[in-house]
Amino acid sequence: MTTTISAPLSLVAKRDPKLANNWKTKPVEELTDAEIVAMPDSEYMNDVQLAYFRLKLQKLKQDMHANAGETAENLREDTVVVPDPADRATIEEEHALELRTRDRERKLLKKIEQSIASIDSGEYGYCDETGEPIGVPRLLARPTATLSLEAQQRRELKQKMFGD
Repeated sequence: MTTTISAPLSLVAKRDPKLANNWKTKPVEELTDAEIVAMPDSEYMNDVQLAYFRLKLQKLKQDMHANAGETAENLREDTVVVPDPADRATIEEEHALELRTRDRERKLLKKIEQSIASIDSGEYGYCDETGEPIGVPRLLARPTATLSLEAQQRRELKQKMFGD
């Protein structure tokens, strides 16, 4: 099982002016991605947005821990000896795929912890390279982003040109 983030970037990127002030009256737990995007630019990374992203990151973290528990349970259940080599190979491949997925999630878990720490330090939402705002739509699509879209594109271009 993979964890998904609630709404794709294309769905939340459009700012709906009717939702612009909902954040003032609704509790953080009830806000939607669209309402966060609709907030005025002057409110970027205010207490409400920081609390919203903290909740989003904590939910993502909880989902990953639940998935890890399911993986452990699945691996324990599937230890039956299967006489057919093809079936055994299929089961082993499924286990390997599940373990690779959990390894990727383990790495993402570190990024989630770092993002929560950056919320605590007041640095969340700003590019590590330029200090510019990363942008709410990008953070909704990838809450662990540490670079603005432009800085990320530059980094990927350098990696493509010069290798790692």
